[in-house]
This record gives sequence, structure tokens and C-alpha cells, in this order.
Amino acid sequence: MSSDFSIVSAFNHALQSDLDIPMPIAAIFALSEMIAQSKAETTSELMESIKMASEEVKASLANPIPATAGLELFMRFVTTKNWAGGDFEAHKQNLIHAALEFANNTVPNCRERITHLLMPFIKDDSVILTHGYSRVVMQVLLSAAKVHGKRMSVYVTESRPTGQGLQTYKRLREEGIPCTVVLDSAVAYLMHRVDMCLLGGEAVVESGGIFNAVGSYQIGIIAKAAKKPVFAVAESFKFLRLFPLSQYDVPITARHLPLPTSEESYEAPEDNRMTPAMEAMNPLIDYTLPELLTFIVSDVGILTPSGVSDALLAVYGDN
Repeated sequence: MSSDFSIVSAFNHALQSDLDIPMPIAAIFALSEMIAQSKAETTSELMESIKMASEEVKASLANPIPATAGLELFMRFVTTKNWAGGDFEAHKQNLIHAALEFANNTVPNCRERITHLLMPFIKDDSVILTHGYSRVVMQVLLSAAKVHGKRMSVYVTESRPTGQGLQTYKRLREEGIPCTVVLDSAVAYLMHRVDMCLLGGEAVVESGGIFNAVGSYQIGIIAKAAKKPVFAVAESFKFLRLFPLSQYDVPITARHLPLPTSEESYEAPEDNRMTPAMEAMNPLIDYTLPELLTFIVSDVGILTPSGVSDALLAVYGDN
């Protein structure tokens, strides 16, 4: 492999070249580029280089979960494409071609399928609550309004600390869809006005729960108490072989809130806003338990949380 090649740079370049590209697909593009420059002469050497590159990408990210799904999928893809001997360079080129074909064609097909499956659940005059910014959720909402002519209004949380809910708000307003930004802490107050909650997912795990922007878990709890349905939407390439048991099994280079030690530790600044240092102590994502989700809508179908393990088994087998 060329000494000038950086898997992290290739990954970041893939993300920057198309702002609509999901992290798992960017990971596949980056690993394909790595294989093109790899000097590996056997499958075992190639697998070892993929493992090292994958760890390097994950170590560079504050939240490596979305990329991890794509990295593991690529690894599975390589292991299932058996090399029967002969020209190993030709084998690598075949791997690259197949991986790029998958990456280039999968995203639009997945989102169109998800939109089609979810549309019957969105009724006229629906009030929908969403959280953060999800490209899949955005496509569903735009398609419902623009293609299917459904009347609806949307509440979107501010989604602290990233504030990505404001990005959702801006886009929906530009498209003429009635939308209101609400405080994360106002979700319980307005939940009884809501007909359904629509969440994206940075990853869908084997338990049937999801990793998503922090605050998703509390939305799930409040919605269940109010008997409101919660739909999670995610492409199948975001399915991840992981079985978390609690919030603290989230596999990120995460910040954990320290226990308070003194009044000085939490003294508020003069403008009564959190400082960047205070925000940095908070998590970016949380784990929404499977029992809080009504359905997970993916390109492989409308799944109950218990059906996710079967979908993962179809991809990864029993190993």
C-alpha cells in the first residue's frame, strides 16, 4: 500500500464529496480505495489490512457506530467472495467492482423502499414528532407531502447538543411543510398532540433497539407512556451485530457525566448557557430499547424488534 494513503482521509473525502452519503457507505468507499492500493497477496493478508484500517477509522471518530456497520459489512462481503486461486490482483479488482456497485446503488433503493413501506402509516392531517436530522426521515416526510399529497405538520426537537433539529426545521420550512421547533425538554408536554414519532437510526442492533441522537431514548419512554407509536427508519446496511444491555454498553469514545464534586464544578456562566466544555461532557447518542419501538421500517421490510436478529442472520450467518 502506498505510504501516502490514509484510510481516514479517504473516509473523510468520501463524506465531503457527497453530503448525502451515509457513514456506512463512506466506509465501504474508503475500504475499496484501500484495496486498490493494497500490496496484499493472499486473502488473510487482505483481511488483516482491512481490520487494521477499520480500527483506524473508528479511532478517528467521536461516534464510530454508523461507520462500524459499514466496516463490518465490508469485512463480511470480502469473506464471502472466495478466492479460488489464480490472479489475486484480478480478485481484488472484482471485490472493488462489486463493493462499489453495492455502495452506488444501495442508498437510493433502500430509501425508496422504506418510504413506500411507511407511507400507509402516515394519515392525512397527521402530527409527527421527529428528532435530530435523518436523511431517511427527511425523504419520507418530503415524499409524503410532495408526492403523495398528505397534509401533515411536524414537531422537531432542537436536538441538543448538536442542534441538528434546526437543520430539519430549515429544510422542511423550505419545502413548505408546517414545522415547529420544540425544546428537548418539552417532549412530554406536547406528546398528547402527536399522532406518531418518527426516528432515524445511526444503527439498528441485534436486540432490536436503535442507536440514535441522544434524546431518542427519552422520546421512546414518553411515547410509550402516552401510548403513541414510535417508528424507527433505517437502511439495512445500518444493522449492527451488537447486543447492548444498557446505555453504558454504547461502544463509543464517549464522554460520561462525572459525579458532582463541588458547587464550583457546576457553576453556571453569566449568560445561563452551557459552555462548550460542559456540552462536551454529554453523550452524542443513546440506546432506545426495543420494547419502546413499535416497528423498525427498513428496506428488508417492516420489522418488529424481535425480527432484527433474523435479518442480521440472513446477512452474517450464525458466526
